[in-house]
Amino acid sequence: MWILIVLIVLLCLYLLALRGRRRHPGLARLRRWSYAHRGLHDETLPENSMGAFRAALEAGYGIELDVHLTADGNLAVIHDSSLMRTVGADVCVEHLNLWELSRYNLLGSREKIPTLEEVLELFSGKAPLIIELKTKRGNYGPLCRRVMEALRDYPGDYCIESFDPFCVYYLKKHYPQVIRGQLSQNFLKEKGLPFPWILRFMVTNHLHFFLIRPDFAACRFEDRNLLSTRLVRKLWGVQGVAWTIKTQEAYDTALSQGWMPIFESINPKGKENKS
Repeated sequence: MWILIVLIVLLCLYLLALRGRRRHPGLARLRRWSYAHRGLHDETLPENSMGAFRAALEAGYGIELDVHLTADGNLAVIHDSSLMRTVGADVCVEHLNLWELSRYNLLGSREKIPTLEEVLELFSGKAPLIIELKTKRGNYGPLCRRVMEALRDYPGDYCIESFDPFCVYYLKKHYPQVIRGQLSQNFLKEKGLPFPWILRFMVTNHLHFFLIRPDFAACRFEDRNLLSTRLVRKLWGVQGVAWTIKTQEAYDTALSQGWMPIFESINPKGKENKS
């Protein structure tokens, strides 16, 4: 009898731990769009470049982009902390100031590393943005504050996501009006990660959602059928965002299952974006 009671209590605690924030009013507008992953990039337009963002805007898509905090407190739009893959320089974004970053071209192009303010000026509310915050060594507070400062008077729709749960919690505590999301994947399958197993287990299974109360769960598309992910969506009504969609078939599946799609390597058909 006691074993049954304990199991029921544990089950209730598990289900309560998955609770996000339900139905932020701004999500309805974001759900109308598809999002080009790091812009509409290809062999001629680098990822996270102004050219790729401009191409996405002209094609009628929203975008997903990545933001790092530079050494002098500016906001650089680039995916990796290290510049080796994207620029060919063995240095980290967080160790450089904006002037030093401006000296580099993105590989294979004459494109520079944009700032968040440049991207905001380009879009000016014409299409929505999914802004991923890339933290480094616990800088989630300064990064969140600078991003929100840049967005203070922005006229368009946007949401903010991060793999760092401390970053999402900071947004909940200090900027509760912002649409926020937790990025996740099945970290239990990944090798060589510098995080303890218990933390990987909790983030993979969304067991911290009751603390950060995200509006959406941004999950790797291949991991969308994890039990906790399905419960977060079905039980608590948290919006799902699927990354990264790379085929028309996967795109169609994501739409049919109610996911907001983030795509690359395709020009998807089947969804009419509406402002």
